[in-house]
Amino acid sequence: MAARRFLWLILGGLALVVLAVAAYTLFGEQLIKAATTPSVAFSASPQAAAPDYAPANAQAWLARPGMANDPSRYAPVGYAAAPHPAAAVFYVAPTAFLDRARWNAPLDDGATNQRLAVYVLAQASVFNGVGAVWAPAYRQATFGAFMTARPDASRAIGFAYADVERAWDAFLAANPSGPIILAGHSQGSLHLARLIAQRIKGQPVAARIVAAYIPGVPLSIEADLPAMGLPLCASPAQTGCVLDWMSYAEPAGRAGFQAWAERSPGLTGRSRAGTHLACVNPIRGFATTAPAVAAADIGALRPGPSLSDFPTIQPHAVGARCVDGLLLIGLPPEGYGKFILPGNNYHVYDYNLFWANIRADAERRLDAWMSANPGAMPPPRAG
Repeated sequence: MAARRFLWLILGGLALVVLAVAAYTLFGEQLIKAATTPSVAFSASPQAAAPDYAPANAQAWLARPGMANDPSRYAPVGYAAAPHPAAAVFYVAPTAFLDRARWNAPLDDGATNQRLAVYVLAQASVFNGVGAVWAPAYRQATFGAFMTARPDASRAIGFAYADVERAWDAFLAANPSGPIILAGHSQGSLHLARLIAQRIKGQPVAARIVAAYIPGVPLSIEADLPAMGLPLCASPAQTGCVLDWMSYAEPAGRAGFQAWAERSPGLTGRSRAGTHLACVNPIRGFATTAPAVAAADIGALRPGPSLSDFPTIQPHAVGARCVDGLLLIGLPPEGYGKFILPGNNYHVYDYNLFWANIRADAERRLDAWMSANPGAMPPPRAG
């Protein structure tokens, strides 16, 4: 019952996001800025106290080993969370804070925390067959911070990133050895890309990275990836590489994400304008323009028709192909009619549509990492 309730609590919040983006499409940038961007200056915005990421502090973690009612341990029928996972997963959740009264989320906002629990359940659960998930609560930037080029927005995003960086340090202290999977979505992927560039590239921990699953953000091959030090995945069993995609049904509209991509410079400092955006096909498991047919889709996590129904795994739901930085899934698939963003943007379902494929991908890459590192000590696990 708890899993079912969590999956649907998010609907109201997502509806607000959809309405906001629809308003942007219909009425222009000034209206959406007025509707979503905080009017208070960042310097005057209330800020919650920094979270203490000690493993025993439950408020600071959305998921971690040993946590009661951990949403990342959810598994649909036919799947199960591993009792003794070999890898440690550092997962950073997407934007769930929608308030325009402040630039960054408090940790005790009930509506935000309900949405975050759903994100962890639907997304981070992909990895529970091989990894123990650590998902920090952080003072994330509000939705409106991504709708404006104001300096206050950059400050809010940087403020949120600082929490992620401190959570990373606590995660490493708790997991001093063994393989690591990085995972996130949207704002979470943005922070992970920066973390890779600033805290992982060139460091010993880089050798422990199985893969970084960071869909939902436009990463530039020229303006972002060189700063990260991890390449796009070029084969299904490659380790130490990045998987990024942005799901769109056809016909796909590019205007919204194109503007967002070009609003700030890439991690190298170079503008993303005029560069090529990364796209890894999650069905094929590597960067390619070759299409994957729906028959190759192991299974999507499909919402139930009503609140009383659990989500189910639906095989052969969609095909996928990378075209100019977008992951095109063909005509809109059945069962995913709610919360589609303008331009046939299936951003909300970047994980759901490929749930079983991503799960198999993580298993394959972890096996490859373990084969290449037979003497590596796995991190301690809390059962």
